[in-house]
Amino acid sequence: MPREDISFQTSDNVTLRGWFYKPAAVSSALPCLVMAHGFSALKEMDLDQFAEHFSSTLPLMCLVYDNRGFGDSDSQEGQPRHEIIPAHQTSDYSDAITYAQSRTDVNKDKIGIWGSSYSGGHVLWVGAVDRRVKAVLCQVPCVDGWANFHRLVRPDFVPGMNQLFQDDRLARAAGKPAGVIPVVDADAHKPSALPTPDSFEFFTAWAEKSNWKNEVTVKSIEAFREYNPSAHIHHVSPTPLLMTIAENDTLTPTDISLEAYSRAFEPKRLHILKGGHFDGYSGPNFEKNSMVQAEFLRENLCS
Repeated sequence: MPREDISFQTSDNVTLRGWFYKPAAVSSALPCLVMAHGFSALKEMDLDQFAEHFSSTLPLMCLVYDNRGFGDSDSQEGQPRHEIIPAHQTSDYSDAITYAQSRTDVNKDKIGIWGSSYSGGHVLWVGAVDRRVKAVLCQVPCVDGWANFHRLVRPDFVPGMNQLFQDDRLARAAGKPAGVIPVVDADAHKPSALPTPDSFEFFTAWAEKSNWKNEVTVKSIEAFREYNPSAHIHHVSPTPLLMTIAENDTLTPTDISLEAYSRAFEPKRLHILKGGHFDGYSGPNFEKNSMVQAEFLRENLCS
């Protein structure tokens, strides 16, 4: 599919960069799906597969971008790279929508949003509070940071994490660089942001073939714990919602996501995906997953 490199400015003057996908033949302004990746992940990490599938099977544009401070996107001046603040990332989704609406080849009244894992939570928030959104696709989402944090972190490790947060705040206040923590580690007893075996396998594989870096700031973990994106899930309605949940998800636990889905109002659709958190991105499950998502887009954004 034709793909162009794009960039746009956020409301706080950060330059975000990504790709814009178009169907092969375009004769009129088309709907657009805005897409960003999850916790520390880059657009190269299988988002191109989804965008290519959607734009080749539907009359649909796709805007894919790197989150601020990651990949090809800039950080805010004076702020560290690899820092994940949910309020910034949800605001950036809305700024990406504004960029899409500014293009003459996009139908500004038909904008959808797609997110996975951490950004799967973001799209629930944005879909509720930004009424320009006409369809929400939420894949293996983080829906409750507090509950998720306490599933991932052993209770006897929590005091050490609290001390780490406090020490980092004091160090930054004293003008020292932001503390960092690995995203993944082979040793589950060492501190990391995503301490599951499938996270280690997924990210280390991509580290060998992309410019992904195995670090986030300590503040990112504290911000994750306090984030509750499903607080607004009942406000997404009447915008159509598709929630894709993996049946054996240990990173964003299945039962927590199902409970959040139960609080969403109609119209909504639940898709249970075989396997674990990362099994919908590629391999045998990708075809089934992308087909279900494409059909949802066909019915709710491209009709």
